[in-house]
Amino acid sequence: MAAEEWAPTGADLTTPNTARIYDYLLGGKDNYDADRKVAEQLLKIIPESRMAARQNHLFIARAVRFLVKEGVRQFIDIGTKLPARGNVHEVATELAPDARVVFADSDPVVLSHARALLTGSSGSTLVTRADLRRPETVADDPQVRRLIDFDRPVAFILDRVLHFVEDTDEAAGVVGRLHALLPPGGHLVFTHITQEPRPDAGGDVGRVFQPTSGFFWGRGRDEIERIVEAFELVEPGLTYTSQWRPEPGGEEIAFPERTYTLAGVGRRS
Repeated sequence: MAAEEWAPTGADLTTPNTARIYDYLLGGKDNYDADRKVAEQLLKIIPESRMAARQNHLFIARAVRFLVKEGVRQFIDIGTKLPARGNVHEVATELAPDARVVFADSDPVVLSHARALLTGSSGSTLVTRADLRRPETVADDPQVRRLIDFDRPVAFILDRVLHFVEDTDEAAGVVGRLHALLPPGGHLVFTHITQEPRPDAGGDVGRVFQPTSGFFWGRGRDEIERIVEAFELVEPGLTYTSQWRPEPGGEEIAFPERTYTLAGVGRRS
């Protein structure tokens, strides 16, 4: 059945969506013709885009496993993207069946698929709507408060979210407000697109993404470090996704900078 035949009621199938473009790059099926056209244009400019998406996804899984081993059992995934094998809930509960996960996003297609994925779950998961520019408001949701105990360690996940906030000070403010919500031992997992490896491609990439529902702003390392400075970064600090605690036997990336994504895990001391 074609994706367009089972799209949620009211879904905009004509405007490309960055979450669905990401799904296409990961080899998913929850994307539409408009999304695929943008993704194929992107691949012509950045041929490593599929690899970059895969490494981003693998980083999130490694970060979640690391935090579960550190004793974290509560995760709030803001800007959750579309469900894919190895999502936060699957990774966390594989190691800790008592883990609790909130998925939050603003896109109705993402929310619809996330709810379908979690049908029949044991009550340890929740799907809710979020303003990606004000992710701290997720904590105001009564359902979130019933599931998540903010007096115990919580990990916020901002996967490919911060680069949608154009102003660097505003992005730092978002992170600072999340930091204030967390108790000691809370964490932030984040990824952020950077154009440092190919600054010459910035204009072309920008034109490709212009029709999408959310335009991103690639930043340099110094700017990203300033955005997340409220948190103490755990080793190895801010790195390209493939370099963050790679697992033995994993895919070797000869040029990590070609993931075009910097990532890290921060701790609230």
